[in-house]
Amino acid sequence: MTQIQSPAIPSEGAAPGGEKGNRVPEGPRTLVVHLLRGNIRQYGMLVALALIIVLFQIWTDGTLLKPLNVTNLIQQNGYILILAIGMMIVIIAGHIDLSVGSLAAFVGAAAAVMMVHHDIPWPVACAAALLIGAAAGAWQGFWIAYVGIPSFIVTLAGMLLFRGGTQILLQGQSVAPFPQGFRQISSGFLPEAGPHTNYHNLTLLLGFGVLALAVVQEVRGRRQAASYGLRLLPMGFFLVKLAAIATAVTVFTLLLASYHGFPIVLLILGVLLVAFGYVMRNSILCRHTYAIGGNEPAARLSGVKSKRIVFLAFVNMGVLAALAGLVFAARLNAGTPQAGINFELEAIAAAFIGGASASGGVGTVLGAIIGGLVLGVLNNGMSLVGIGTDYQQVIKGLVLLAAVGFDVWNKRKAGS
Repeated sequence: MTQIQSPAIPSEGAAPGGEKGNRVPEGPRTLVVHLLRGNIRQYGMLVALALIIVLFQIWTDGTLLKPLNVTNLIQQNGYILILAIGMMIVIIAGHIDLSVGSLAAFVGAAAAVMMVHHDIPWPVACAAALLIGAAAGAWQGFWIAYVGIPSFIVTLAGMLLFRGGTQILLQGQSVAPFPQGFRQISSGFLPEAGPHTNYHNLTLLLGFGVLALAVVQEVRGRRQAASYGLRLLPMGFFLVKLAAIATAVTVFTLLLASYHGFPIVLLILGVLLVAFGYVMRNSILCRHTYAIGGNEPAARLSGVKSKRIVFLAFVNMGVLAALAGLVFAARLNAGTPQAGINFELEAIAAAFIGGASASGGVGTVLGAIIGGLVLGVLNNGMSLVGIGTDYQQVIKGLVLLAAVGFDVWNKRKAGS
């Protein structure tokens, strides 16, 4: 699991031009303030997510964090979280994709037709569906990157095109049922292994493995920062951070292990989070993505191949939209013409709530997951306490407006 790394802060006393000044060393409180300012989006959303969970846990008399409800929460929001990862990358590159909901529906319909009408084995159908998603993303990416049509227009056209294609493929009818193996993608769990206990052994092993990896990563990041002479969190605050991570991972693991264990869709999300988190932090390709989102003319002058970067961002979005469409179809056990409605709005909202900037160049994959979880917990919690869908839409709209407004305010404050 990707963890939030302590930010790189210039060493104490550094003056402009690289010379040492005569500043008084800053205390722990000042260091923490610098850290919070440098990571205000992610830390702010983590705190907001924690507060929302605590609020609804109290409001629902403990129902929110019951193992069954936690599992349902993951399975109900898995496809939105997958879309949010791809949408975050597109927004970082300075673009938007309005077609992902319709593309997810189209891919789900195509997979349904292949499996039900043509008896194609489900693994082959899934591979073909992902290729369809990649081709759709490449189609849109070509018009945006190489022809120069704004992404809003191209993906709006794609939204209409793929929605119409879904209706044509399904002829207005739902296509079902699917093979058991395919349904496991969304509703299945890791198998039980080992001796009989009160917990799911494989989930415990996997959860505590993630915990060990997270602690090692935090310690390694601290040592690397120290080797570069960067400011570090005071040891007391660092230990509190490790304790918070350990508590969150342990509680989450025990909740899952006390029910049916680790859902397959969570395993898919975990793989995506680790893979994309690593790539976004370490690859030159993704550094260029941030560069063109921040200032495309300057990035081009620096030798960045902006057209290729944008093209690949939309290909990636197409593949993830296809994967989300497969997960959603597996959950419904049907390909339906109404699938994917408003998915693009949920994915865009998750990205912005998770720290994406409306002007591009800012955001993380972990932030997209956090934003999606904020929306998911809000939806689930409000449903548990009986708040109607009309008021739910109002509240989610206000949350999105607040998140984007905070981004604008923060930029103005930084520029002043």
